[in-house]
Amino acid sequence: MLKKTVLTFAFLTVFTTFYGFNAHFGTSVTDDVLNDAAVSDCLPLAEGKYVISAYDNLIRRISEEEGHDWRLMSAIAYHESRFMPDLTSRSGACGLMQIMPSVARQFEIPTDRIADPETNVWLANKLMTEIQSTLRLPEGTPEKDRMSIVLASYNGGIGHVSDARRLARLNGENPNSWEVVSRYLTLKSQPEYYENEVVKCGRFTGSRQTLAYVNDVIGRYDKYCRIAGR
Repeated sequence: MLKKTVLTFAFLTVFTTFYGFNAHFGTSVTDDVLNDAAVSDCLPLAEGKYVISAYDNLIRRISEEEGHDWRLMSAIAYHESRFMPDLTSRSGACGLMQIMPSVARQFEIPTDRIADPETNVWLANKLMTEIQSTLRLPEGTPEKDRMSIVLASYNGGIGHVSDARRLARLNGENPNSWEVVSRYLTLKSQPEYYENEVVKCGRFTGSRQTLAYVNDVIGRYDKYCRIAGR
């Protein structure tokens, strides 16, 4: 059992190093699960009937089922697509949450269903669950630190974030502090850091993008918390 757990974590770490938030592991979703809710609950709300976006009802239902704050998932959706479900990036990411085809394959979802808003949001929520489970942040971690580290993993990859946390521990600093983790993510572009034996995923040159992503999503999440109830 221990061997299986170690192998699974190792594969997840390597996969997310190359694909960032687009690497996922979990059980597959069936047609029955995706179609379980009433049709009216899956459709966008009419203009003027929503608080954050036309997909309030869909994002809220799926996020709450998975145990995540729907306002945070909405903030991610805004950053990723401006709530445009038909958006496809040059890298092939598509939909509200900009999900890659590799994600769908990991969850045994046909790639032609990625753009479907319900499938798209479901995959993003499953990723958040996997990240939180893998990071194992202690219960006493301040919420903003926890959220920032999770978002950094979502954007830059669990592997690089885990490296930054290992470097923090090695240097006697708090691996559960976002201020500390973000600093080591930036330092991972320098040989004296990414060549350290505790670093498993090598050089990281995307710290500026990842830090900006975290700041943007949290800032929008704070705004959504002010205008939308839990």
